[in-house]
Amino acid sequence: MLRVALTGGIATGKSYCLQRFAELGAATIDADALAREAVAPGSPGLRAVVERFGRGVLAEDDTLDRPALGRLVFADAKARAALEAIVHPEVYRRIRDWFPNVPAQTRVAIADIPLVFETGHHHDFDRVIVAACDPEEQARRVIARDGLDEAGARARIAAQWPIGEKVKRAQHVIWTDHGFAETDRQVADVFTALRQAG
Repeated sequence: MLRVALTGGIATGKSYCLQRFAELGAATIDADALAREAVAPGSPGLRAVVERFGRGVLAEDDTLDRPALGRLVFADAKARAALEAIVHPEVYRRIRDWFPNVPAQTRVAIADIPLVFETGHHHDFDRVIVAACDPEEQARRVIARDGLDEAGARARIAAQWPIGEKVKRAQHVIWTDHGFAETDRQVADVFTALRQAG
């Protein structure tokens, strides 16, 4: 079984690509979903976040107020590093535990991990795929999707490696700014290559 990381930048189309890979028959797991579980109500992760950032990051129902936390961590690199130190070890533990439980006949297993290069975990995988788009298109998508102003969108983009750096390090690149049909074609081509390699 080929262990693959799917990465990219915020709003570059990773989730769309992951869904398409799943439809083609890959086993998939989403680090964003794991990160949400790591700070779910009652979790040690949420307690650690509140200890570090204060009760101002909690909503009225004691769940994590993600916009409030985002405003803190995207304005302060040290705060962002503190949050990552709480969440990332749990996310990677869950991914490590997932691979051995993938059905034995599976040829390709893909973990969607936004910060796989930034955290140095790309060496844990046989291949890395980058979902990429033009940086200006990326900014437009973040503004439209997250309701941010341009400065807020660019702060989130700047918190990750430039997409060009990720593209240079990837074994496969899927460009997502030429329409869904073209993205689907690239996903299918990459999946064929991965199955052959596996």
